[in-house]
Amino acid sequence: MIHTDNPCFETSVNLLNDPQNQRVWSIIISLFGDMAQQPKDQISGGALTRVITPLGIKPEAIRVALHRLRKDGWIESVRSGRASVHYLTEFGRTQCAAVTPRIYAREPGAPQSWHLLIAAETCGQAALDEALLLPGYIAVNRTTALGFGPKPGKTQDLLALDADNLTLPNWFKTQLFPADLSNSCAALLKAVNAIPDPAPDLNSAQVATLRTLIVHRWRRVVLRHPDLPASFHPAGWVGEACQRRVFSLLDQLPRPVLADLCETPEI
Repeated sequence: MIHTDNPCFETSVNLLNDPQNQRVWSIIISLFGDMAQQPKDQISGGALTRVITPLGIKPEAIRVALHRLRKDGWIESVRSGRASVHYLTEFGRTQCAAVTPRIYAREPGAPQSWHLLIAAETCGQAALDEALLLPGYIAVNRTTALGFGPKPGKTQDLLALDADNLTLPNWFKTQLFPADLSNSCAALLKAVNAIPDPAPDLNSAQVATLRTLIVHRWRRVVLRHPDLPASFHPAGWVGEACQRRVFSLLDQLPRPVLADLCETPEI
């Protein structure tokens, strides 16, 4: 971990960082998705170094992650004078744009109508698997999916039931919010509640580091957490409290202007 003269910043990074589940390429996507999603947005190699190395990530690991992201079509890199700059490809921007509304929704509106699709052990499983690839479907278990809105017209060997007034037993709620998701959300809430409110003397790179950590941790929760009404939540689900604290912190850490992220030696 890089040491700075700002103990508040270091404390926040240490509390938010999750080195056991640290995928550098995913952190970079969280950074670009939060701060450089527009077609002309670019982040220099030096800025990436300043933002990401406080997480304990070495420049060599950033270079490897960038190579992977270029290979997978997410990012392009070009020379700009003696330095390199990086930007999302059209594919990368499209992928980020698809999840942005979900990540930054402060009061997501849960649909009011639902349907269930049920497959038999020996019939309809392929059709159910195809349905689960579509937006608006949530796997309950291997043979059952919960869908938003009215049931589809063609169900291909599936039992389809409109269910506008669902009463869910606890086991069903637990299936919708499995233990690993609930634990991740609780761990994030503990972290964001423990960090101090951001100090006003943070520089642009430090603001970007904290935003990236918060968005990255929240993204890993919220993209697995369906928009469901509170009556569908299992006991102990802390998603709403976590959401409020996440956005309280982000409001105190407005996105820095990309040009203000000071250059350091390129990567």
